[in-house]
Amino acid sequence: MTGETSGQWDRNSMTRSQTSGRSGGNGGAMSGESPGHVDQAVEVGDERLARMALASVSEPGDKQLADLVDSEGPLAVWSSLSGSRRDTRWGRRKALVRLQEMVLVMQRRGIRFVMPGDTEWPEQLDDLAHVELGRVQARPLGLWVSGPGHLAAWVRDSVAIVGTRTSTHYGEVVTGDLAAGLALRDMTVVSGGAYGIDVCAHRAALAVDGRTVAVLASGVDQPYPRGNARVFDEIRARGLLVSELPPGERPSRPRFLSRNRVIAALSMGSVMVEARVRSGAQNTLGWAERLSRVRMAVPGPITSAQSEGPHHQLREDATLVTSAAEIIERIAPMGQQTLPLPQGPSRVVDRLPADLNDVFEAVPGSGGRLAEEIAAACGRTLVQTLTDLGNLEERGMIEENAEG
Repeated sequence: MTGETSGQWDRNSMTRSQTSGRSGGNGGAMSGESPGHVDQAVEVGDERLARMALASVSEPGDKQLADLVDSEGPLAVWSSLSGSRRDTRWGRRKALVRLQEMVLVMQRRGIRFVMPGDTEWPEQLDDLAHVELGRVQARPLGLWVSGPGHLAAWVRDSVAIVGTRTSTHYGEVVTGDLAAGLALRDMTVVSGGAYGIDVCAHRAALAVDGRTVAVLASGVDQPYPRGNARVFDEIRARGLLVSELPPGERPSRPRFLSRNRVIAALSMGSVMVEARVRSGAQNTLGWAERLSRVRMAVPGPITSAQSEGPHHQLREDATLVTSAAEIIERIAPMGQQTLPLPQGPSRVVDRLPADLNDVFEAVPGSGGRLAEEIAAACGRTLVQTLTDLGNLEERGMIEENAEG
């Protein structure tokens, strides 16, 4: 994989904290060297730059390239794009890569690149190497990250909340309650930064000073959609923006779909609040299922088209959830977060012995009834009935008047 045990860069200076193995102890331009030497640094053995370069010539979820990197190593694969693989789709895009410019953007914007082997790399992303959905597979070559949080530490206890861009008032209220409740319980809220359910989840987590991670289908330097710019600025300041696309990249439909697999992989479970049957949120829960993550859905009005997706998931054995506590119970290790069984309000008659209850039920709610009539209705002797009536009177449950 990689010889680096840390490899984490300082988010301001982009200086690598530890280097060893294939990097040769030389961070190149990433450790303060002139950015003009970045391309050459790839050739002399900087695996981090090689992964950044390969991510720049490929699309997220490219299984063929990921397999090559796993078998040959990123440095060898990058070098081959100038030789035996020059005429591949990656080789033809190599001339478009501007690592020097990318590094300058990363330095200016406080962006770091996290890769397998780094202490900040979430190991659960490695599960993506073993599953497939549609034409997308493979774990990311690395992730561009912006924000003060520590990605691996934050997503150890995390839940994805996903749903439609055209959310209803009901969906937004429910999303806010769930996200805030999770954040207050020290869970990280993961979503995709989109309009509707996604941005409601991020806002709610931020509102209670909780942790939130936005996984983007664009570069972290220009998160999409632009209409959520203020929320993205807050996340950059207090949370984490994450993407496997280099700075400067724009979103596309395939990139949204490949982004969904990262959302599902980073989280212990995914919750769908509102969505159509055919939607990106359905794709996210599809990835969650393949990754053996917990699938959850919130029920909604059967008259709402936006509830079709959650109801479909519930028919397909997703777990019905209505609160943050229920979500945590579902994703926690067995028996550690068990909720008490729901019960209705306790009534006095619930605690009555069966014989007293029979007598009490024979007493009319209004008016009166003679003791003899009550005894006959219960099938008991008059003496037994009088004794029980006295007991019920002492409990304050009946009283005697002129009618009986």
